[in-house]
Amino acid sequence: MDADSGALILSRSCQALESARCTTAIGPMDGTTWRRYRFIVERGTDPAFFLEPDNPDDWPQHWRSAGFSLLATYTSAANENLAGEDPRTADALTRLKDDGIVIRTYDPNRPDADLRSIFALSLVGFSHNFLYTPISEAEFLAQNTAVLPFVRPELILLAEKEGALVGFIFALPDVLQTRRGTAIDTVILKTIAVHPSLSGMGLGGVLMDLVQRSARQLGFRRAIHALIHETSVSRKISDRYARTIRRYALFSRALGTE
Repeated sequence: MDADSGALILSRSCQALESARCTTAIGPMDGTTWRRYRFIVERGTDPAFFLEPDNPDDWPQHWRSAGFSLLATYTSAANENLAGEDPRTADALTRLKDDGIVIRTYDPNRPDADLRSIFALSLVGFSHNFLYTPISEAEFLAQNTAVLPFVRPELILLAEKEGALVGFIFALPDVLQTRRGTAIDTVILKTIAVHPSLSGMGLGGVLMDLVQRSARQLGFRRAIHALIHETSVSRKISDRYARTIRRYALFSRALGTE
């Protein structure tokens, strides 16, 4: 899409939103943050990874030229040394065990049950995220069932207390590497969530450390911490291990309603 076409589409879209008495336009976003959104604004040199959004490099400028400004920023980061382990994990595991929390791997023999538990926790754990809106369980199951053929059970960790899910991390191999003719040596840490009632107990850090240890034991060499809001707790955990390889952005524009 050239700049003139982009300007026309954005202008018409803003006019339609104004007609609907909207006050702000935000994008790019496919209706909700559960679906694909954000532009790459600093590409870096690392190749694209599985499930990463992509766009021509000039598209963000189309939005800026149409009066949109930066609203939020996100990063992906790479951990090139899976041999590194967080020394705080042992004490945190003891604390979590004393609180009745057990960590297990995803059960491929009961995928619907585990995905439904992940969905229920996601609704709670992400409810305060920027621009959050819920989606239906059916849509969530459809999205995640589509990637199940690519998962390794050892890379999906579920933390439970009295049988209820209170935390999880969802990671999977970077299958795009095979399309470039290389062996798969990278895992993507796609999603991490912890129930708000366990905030401050270190469960998020434990899950990230354990899944990276598991990846190393499976023969993976590196991990990508994917698509993290720059002010999130996950970003602080990621910074213990990883260097930023890509930056993304959302844009917004005020609309003149009558």
